[in-house]
Amino acid sequence: MREILADMVAFGRQYLRSPIGAFFAFIFPVLLILLFGAIFSGVGTSKVSLPVQDQDASPSSRAFIDLLNRSPYVAVTIVPAGENLADFIRANSLDVALEIPAGFGQATATKHPFNLTLFGDPSRSTYTQAASVVGAALVQTNFVLNQAQPVLGMTSEPIASAQFTYMDYFLPGIVGMTVMTSSLYSMTGVASEYRTRRYFKLLATTPLSKGGWLSAKIAFYFLLMVASLLVTLAVGVAVWQMHATLTVVPFALIAAGVVLFTSLGMLIGSVVKDPSSGIAIANAIGFPMMFLSGSFFQIEAMPSYLQSVAKVLPLTYLNDGLRNAMIYGNTNLALTDLGIVSILAVVVFFLAARLVSWKGA
Repeated sequence: MREILADMVAFGRQYLRSPIGAFFAFIFPVLLILLFGAIFSGVGTSKVSLPVQDQDASPSSRAFIDLLNRSPYVAVTIVPAGENLADFIRANSLDVALEIPAGFGQATATKHPFNLTLFGDPSRSTYTQAASVVGAALVQTNFVLNQAQPVLGMTSEPIASAQFTYMDYFLPGIVGMTVMTSSLYSMTGVASEYRTRRYFKLLATTPLSKGGWLSAKIAFYFLLMVASLLVTLAVGVAVWQMHATLTVVPFALIAAGVVLFTSLGMLIGSVVKDPSSGIAIANAIGFPMMFLSGSFFQIEAMPSYLQSVAKVLPLTYLNDGLRNAMIYGNTNLALTDLGIVSILAVVVFFLAARLVSWKGA
């Protein structure tokens, strides 16, 4: 028994001496409880934007819009009746929009069955919240019109194409997260190992520059991420009948993301004392980014202060760019996201290539 206790104490000291062991035992669960608590504390309490196009322009339709506006869960914005709603949704990459077709007022007067159309992305929590509010308003209006008999109803239409499935909307966040985790964590481990084993000093004696060494790693991770995307999409098509669109823009976004996170991993790994410390720091940076950048939880459903944090995280723009390009077909917004990620990538790349000292490693 004494030997078991002695071995347990010795192993415990060794385990907790490692930064990565302490991270997963204490820091990781604390991060999760803080992050999930902050994210879900705002669910159901923050207003989501609900664009509404009123094609009827009758007193009844305006009264229905006023009823929606009184809800504490949505903020109604009016889409001009002359706009093509489908084009408006694509141009603004909207998650949800409501159309009140012409004939709404007549239907309420004659108590003839009539449907509104809710366009939305079913994978987004804002869509669910807006659908609940519209449904409740319809129930209240039906009660007034015909003692809750279903006069008015609601049909749902996808915001992009009818061929897209729930998993299509989920795919971009998975791709963005994979780019970050594979590039950042792996490169942090590689750079920190090279530093502790003094491989950098050996590389300093070769013609290979720091920028060249980093570029070689970036090229490998880019090819790896492209292969990962193609395999993931192929499995999604085979199992879930996915139809996400691949153009040159998603590949450019992946390239920019790989440059950014690989360079960041080199910066981290080149200044830490050992690989365990590097992985712990990478986890401390990567895990909050993973959960706050829209990979799993919609940013618009988070409390306002977390939305502000999300806007400064590079993974947010990588995820948004992939979603705009692959699902919404909004090339203009996708290129804006690509520009932001690319600028950050160039800055971090040059910092890694210039500030990291091989001879002092």
